Amino acid sequence: MSTAHHSRKSPLPDCELRQHDLDVSTCAGREQVVLVHLDGTERRLCPGHAAALWLTDPTLRFSAKTRPEGISAVMGQAFGGGGGRR
Repeated sequence: MSTAHHSRKSPLPDCELRQHDLDVSTCAGREQVVLVHLDGTERRLCPGHAAALWLTDPTLRFSAKTRPEGISAVMGQAFGGGGGRR
């Protein structure tokens, strides 16, 4: 039995993990989006970065781990409207 403490927080999106200066964020949106490559590799991204990747790589698909609000935010980023509520 392990006594190690495991965080229940979701891991940071890939786009945030690669940033060196966390004070200057280029991410758009708060929902976390999980895109899956053909080989099953998952990428966790903000809606802005997910929209850019999804539009340029037709093999990517949304994971079932992505909430409907996240998919809506990606569509808003990709096709205008910013994913805001009506």
